[in-house]
Amino acid sequence: MSTAPHLEAALQRDMDIIRAKVTEMSALTEQALTKCVEALGERNRQIAYAVILRDLYVDELEKEIDRLCLEFLVRQQPVAGLLRFAYATIKINAELEGVGDCAEGIARQILKLNDKTMPVPVERFIEMSNLTIPMLHDATRAFLSQDAELARKTIEIEDAVDVLKSKLNTDLVHLYREHKLPFDALNPLSTIARRFERVSDLARNICMEVLYMCTGEYAKHPGSEVLRMLFVDEHNACRSVMAEAIANSLNLPRFVFASAGLDPGPIEPATIAFMKEKGLDISRMVPKALNQIPHLDHYHVIVGLDERVKRVFPQRPRKGVYLDWSVKDPSKIAGHPAHVRAAYEDTHRFIQANLRDLIEAILGSQNPQLTFSV
Repeated sequence: MSTAPHLEAALQRDMDIIRAKVTEMSALTEQALTKCVEALGERNRQIAYAVILRDLYVDELEKEIDRLCLEFLVRQQPVAGLLRFAYATIKINAELEGVGDCAEGIARQILKLNDKTMPVPVERFIEMSNLTIPMLHDATRAFLSQDAELARKTIEIEDAVDVLKSKLNTDLVHLYREHKLPFDALNPLSTIARRFERVSDLARNICMEVLYMCTGEYAKHPGSEVLRMLFVDEHNACRSVMAEAIANSLNLPRFVFASAGLDPGPIEPATIAFMKEKGLDISRMVPKALNQIPHLDHYHVIVGLDERVKRVFPQRPRKGVYLDWSVKDPSKIAGHPAHVRAAYEDTHRFIQANLRDLIEAILGSQNPQLTFSV
């Protein structure tokens, strides 16, 4: 008598158990995000604490799903599509645990908002959550139903979330400049916006795993061969724009360079004039704050050109490195024009030398001949 029907039933049972646990975990993370929005709107500390404590359930489920997947691999020894199912589930499990961490992080930031009369643009956060939470729900549904088309449609929502986050950050800055939002609230609210945007990233990653599971095509991290580098100083008015312009002049296709400031201000005319002499036009560059940099979490290298930057990036970024290239700001040098010019030359030379060393270290034997402006 054949054992095939028995084996097929056992296989289906194992897969159903795993899918049920993923469904449970997704529901927990969705509920946590919904509660975060409620806690933010009501400035309800009790709800925020509950979200933080309930993240323990998400962590425990992550462990259980990992165990079930490993047992599935050992017991069923799957191949082809079934192997992709197990692999994708393990990856999706990690992404859902990341969503739980985002919810916990949002709740912790809400606890920093002590003033209930503070004019928080709650509508913007609700607007973001109305995209990110359904996006997460549909990503999980695409996995459970093995629906590649739903996964593709869900991925498209991420751009809309990015736009909303940018608008929200602009609103927060305006409120702060109009003295309607205290400085102590600006960073927590900006962080909450980034966490919601991060949820959309994780939902997209889940969809990428679904596409892999359904088609065998590994589409996650498109363009990951590109290395993103961000130069940061105090005002994004001198050193960081110099660094961005110098880096972009190298025309390296595998690199994306950008710059930002802790407190953006107009680019110094002397800096524009000096860089023009070097053959680089920075007159049309617009100083930006850190929260105006799209996908800040995706940058691989953060270069601090001012010691103050260390306070913003005290630890190594989650998936990158922080480099301290602190150098004097030549635009603040007073005195004879020759002294000012020498200060600019020193900073320019310092940035060039560090860029050359870094790019050579990254590219190694693939390094092209770098040509800098004189």
